[in-house]
Amino acid sequence: MSLGEDRVPTAQDVWRAHQRIRPWVVPVPLVPSLPLGRVTGGRVALQLEFVNPVGSFKIRGAAHALVARQRAGKLFGVATFSTGNHGTAVAYMAQHLGVPARVFLPTTVPAVKVAQLQQWGAQVTVSGKTQEEAARRCQEAADAEGLLVVPPFDDPDVIAGQGTAGWDLMDRCPDVDTVLVPVSGGGLLSGVALAVKAVHPGARVIGVGARHAGSMAASVRAGRPVDAPEAPTWADSLLGGLGGDNQFTLALVRHWVDDLVEVSEEEIVEALCFLLEHHRLVVEGAAAVGVAALLTGRVSVGASTAVLLTGNVVEPNRVMQAWQARSEAARTAET
Repeated sequence: MSLGEDRVPTAQDVWRAHQRIRPWVVPVPLVPSLPLGRVTGGRVALQLEFVNPVGSFKIRGAAHALVARQRAGKLFGVATFSTGNHGTAVAYMAQHLGVPARVFLPTTVPAVKVAQLQQWGAQVTVSGKTQEEAARRCQEAADAEGLLVVPPFDDPDVIAGQGTAGWDLMDRCPDVDTVLVPVSGGGLLSGVALAVKAVHPGARVIGVGARHAGSMAASVRAGRPVDAPEAPTWADSLLGGLGGDNQFTLALVRHWVDDLVEVSEEEIVEALCFLLEHHRLVVEGAAAVGVAALLTGRVSVGASTAVLLTGNVVEPNRVMQAWQARSEAARTAET
């Protein structure tokens, strides 16, 4: 069973989602980054999506998808596939709504994300090397057990829910002229673009991806869903293709998003270290790609720029080790 109906989400859908999920999200801080302002020469703010329950923005899409189906009387059990954070958000919501959940993950998902997911009571299956393989296992189980599949991005209710991050931003910063959003399958990017453009049509919305997980950029160039080569990446949440039957996110990104850029592994690590050193923030690699795009100058800033920091489900010691290695290299270079 699939979740979404065959309808393209609109800004009005995002607004309705914003009202529906209020009980499930928290007021997300929007904090100025003076250090990034000095680097870029503009005014930069960071939207801290990781303060949401389960440590990422993904609670927005999961909450809206499950609440919408519960209101329609169609929620008896759910299944999903994920690179980690979406699965955790679905499991969290399913537990709070009192329905069973199954989550299928590829073997590339870090152990810290698997452990976090399991605490919410879902039945977790780790199998296959890619998100696409996990999706096939998920659909097979859903068909056999009569579960409702909640896709991680290509679904109208999920897109509308993720887009509420854009409404929150525009409520507090309606004059923002550049918004940087991490991109993988495009649910967050397309939803945020719908919200931002509804309030400020002239604002630029830019998707930032990892060079080792570039399916969206490759698909936009090709004009159809394509699978780009993937490699291990700090931005593991951005792994996974768009799916050959992509109905919504690719078209929405092509229509509403102004540009897509990609950053390297070294640039992601530099951004992680920058956030730790200057803001005392430990985030996952996928959350740091927008900062990486600013530090490298790949995105020029206007008068007001916002960067979404999407999640913090990462082993803190890993980030600390990267920062220590960087600091040691800098000291060695000085001697």
